[in-house]
Amino acid sequence: MTTVRTTLLTAVTMVAFAGNSLLCRLALRNTRIDAASFTLIRIVSGAVALLLIVRLRGSGEGRGNWHSALALFAYAAGFSFAYLSLPAGTGALLLFGAVQATMILYGLRSGERLRLPQGIGLTAALVGLVGLMLPGVAAPPLIGSLLMTVAGVSWGVYSLRGRGSGDPAAVTAGNFLRAVPFVAALSLVLLPAARLDAMGVIYAISSGALASGCGYALWYTVLPRLTATGAATVQLSVPVIAAAGGVLFLAEPVTLRLLVASAAILGGIALVVTGRVR
Repeated sequence: MTTVRTTLLTAVTMVAFAGNSLLCRLALRNTRIDAASFTLIRIVSGAVALLLIVRLRGSGEGRGNWHSALALFAYAAGFSFAYLSLPAGTGALLLFGAVQATMILYGLRSGERLRLPQGIGLTAALVGLVGLMLPGVAAPPLIGSLLMTVAGVSWGVYSLRGRGSGDPAAVTAGNFLRAVPFVAALSLVLLPAARLDAMGVIYAISSGALASGCGYALWYTVLPRLTATGAATVQLSVPVIAAAGGVLFLAEPVTLRLLVASAAILGGIALVVTGRVR
């Protein structure tokens, strides 16, 4: 794979990851679909897309396990219900910050040690996360912020559980498939509030099959071509892309609090991950 193709596919993958936030927010703000139905359709369509990709690649049936599937369900449900109230950019920033904080703190608990610049970066990122959620005129809704934080922690746990577990595409396909019963149970509990909308369903399928299924497949394709530093830092672009998309497609405002928190969180995480992988 050439450098140009790797760069292009990496850029497409980051846009796909950011697209999850935009598609979810679009569906829940501009259509009648409810959060539980969106989550169910997203997970089912993601499972179908990933299983087809795995089958076409000839890498075997979907693998995975139930504990990882439960973490995936917690992420997907928290993500959808958080976007009932959060702007796309703010939600993506909270999600990304919580994911990275979970993985970094796990590393520290496992015996990793940070040098001074990394310690400053971790402190800045955590202060940015807390500062973003502090009460105030420009603060995002608290319940949505907490739900997105739970989603980020859950995705961090999912990512940690998936390290060294074999073919990542097959494992992810299996976990998506195993998450379906959990999401179906949630939809059944919330059935009286269920609402479907044609555009909402299209957004949910696009989020599951394209932004999630194809996005993960592309990521696993380009990941071996990236350095550890590159793979860690390129993901810093996802909240930025989501925020830009929110401004362009959803007319979401950019507040001073969001800008300061973004600088603290993304800059702090960049200090940690670039120093750690080196």
